[in-house]
Amino acid sequence: MDKFVVSARKYRPQTFNTVVGQAHISTTLKNAIKNNQLAHAFLFCGPRGVGKTTCARILAKTINCENLQSDGEACNTCPSCKSFNDGGSLNIFELDGASNNKVEDMHEVINSVRVQPSSGRYKIYIIDEVHMLTASAFNAFLKTLEEPPPYAIFILATTEKHKILPTILSRCQIFDFKRITTNDTVEHLQEIVDKEAIKADKASLQIIAQKSEGCMRDALSILDKIVSFTNGEVNYTNTLEHLNILDHDYYFKLLEALQQQDMAGSMLLYDEINRKGFEGDLVLNGFAEFLRNILVCKDERASQLLDVVEGMQSNYLSVSKSANASYLISALNILNEAEINFKVARNKKLHVELTLIKLNFLQQAIDLSLSENGTVVKKKRIDTPVAVRFKAIPSFQINNATTQEAKLYVQDTTVKKEQQPVANKATTTTEISPSVVAEQPVTIVNTAAQPIKKVVASSNGPKKNLLELLREKAGDQYTVEAVKEAELLNIEKLQQCWNDYLSLLQNNNDKLSTASTFKIAKLVIVDDIHFTITVNALTQQKFIEQEKLLLADHIQTAFNNRNISFSVLVEDTEEKMEVPLHLKLNSRQRFERIAEQYPMIKELKDRLKLEVDY
Repeated sequence: MDKFVVSARKYRPQTFNTVVGQAHISTTLKNAIKNNQLAHAFLFCGPRGVGKTTCARILAKTINCENLQSDGEACNTCPSCKSFNDGGSLNIFELDGASNNKVEDMHEVINSVRVQPSSGRYKIYIIDEVHMLTASAFNAFLKTLEEPPPYAIFILATTEKHKILPTILSRCQIFDFKRITTNDTVEHLQEIVDKEAIKADKASLQIIAQKSEGCMRDALSILDKIVSFTNGEVNYTNTLEHLNILDHDYYFKLLEALQQQDMAGSMLLYDEINRKGFEGDLVLNGFAEFLRNILVCKDERASQLLDVVEGMQSNYLSVSKSANASYLISALNILNEAEINFKVARNKKLHVELTLIKLNFLQQAIDLSLSENGTVVKKKRIDTPVAVRFKAIPSFQINNATTQEAKLYVQDTTVKKEQQPVANKATTTTEISPSVVAEQPVTIVNTAAQPIKKVVASSNGPKKNLLELLREKAGDQYTVEAVKEAELLNIEKLQQCWNDYLSLLQNNNDKLSTASTFKIAKLVIVDDIHFTITVNALTQQKFIEQEKLLLADHIQTAFNNRNISFSVLVEDTEEKMEVPLHLKLNSRQRFERIAEQYPMIKELKDRLKLEVDY
């Protein structure tokens, strides 16, 4: 029994012409080899499974080929190519950056670079997954990468270009590999199934290519699994079953049920899908992709973006003609939010069913938001200026005044208001023009039913003050008192207030200590509204400050003056005592003073070699 080799290894490209989907890179490298314009360092970066390592190996083999072809390809017949194909080339070194990422490993590479090749022109070092190297290893590799020997070429490959140091990037020629398109993947898979004599329809190969998402290695691995699953026969049905992909026919049926607002039909259809083992997030994602394709087909220019199985384009185009764009966009928004919140939902099935219920009544909501002519109703907006509404202020009315008296009154007020003389304007006429009357803030109402009342107060008789007017108006119902004037501080009344408050404290047994403090306190008036209270100790000051609010209110009420304030001071009555001299001196000074009086003590210290403790 022959040993099985997976398709990804068995059909790995051996020349630039067989590399799939990277024509821009293959052409560049072949021209560089033909023109002898090779760089000393290359960096191949791009997603997984697109041919980075494959191109690195082909480049390494082609550089050392002894019989280079006219198109820049290796001959695969010379000893160098044969040794490479057999895996025994002594000039090509392939390292894994994930397992050889230390400084010591990089030092071994640097030491190996110093040795010239035994056969061939170049020594090629292929370092895969180079982003896994540590910063120290990169720094150790910098000098060699910048100025290698003329026979050394480095080819670095990585899937994460952003993790490589900028100093490394600046020393390499960078080639960005792109994802392989679905059509290129399908063509390559078709070649392989033809060589292997496998029965496979194009629809199943397109499903495999879509599932691989531009990765050729994944596509070949999926093909191997399906071939083993189906015993050499690959069709559309078993491919969907193996890859756990929901058939688009379900999505067509679901869309039709939702557009007809058949909630029961859509719920039953989802239940059927759920019983087949498809998870809710897969249904939400697949249905959102399906609606995206329907929306793309609405415009013929964007129909080329439709990435579906061959033969299904006509179904999408026919459905897109009857589908409403507003419905599709709103449904995509609902499905997107549902897919985001799917992970945090406790009841997954109920979460998907609630989404289907929203989609079921979505068309009804859109219909309600449309106007009679079928256009979407926008939010109300005021396009024209609107006058500001003001509340009418009632004007001053003069009731029961005759027309002649009203005219005289308005004329009199007009003359008083306009003191400056105006040329050619009569100011003593008894008649008033309509324009003058209109300018006055007075409305005159003539009603003969009521007697005439004078508006202007008479100036005859003695004037009354405000207090007398209030008393006449209030009568006997209220007692009107005049506001007392505020008094300024004087020591006699202040001392009397102090003694009154002291008597209140003495009557309270809990405040006898405070009362004794009040007895010995001294009062001094600073100005008309401020005085000081002087005590002998801090404790006495605290006793008075505890009564500060009540005391201030008592004094302010007595003087009828809320601006009166006071402060509590502590008198410095402690006598300063003379500090003894020996208490002022430190240890060194005291020893020197004693040594002056008793020299033998200093001699004793010197003989015993003692030190003064400071």
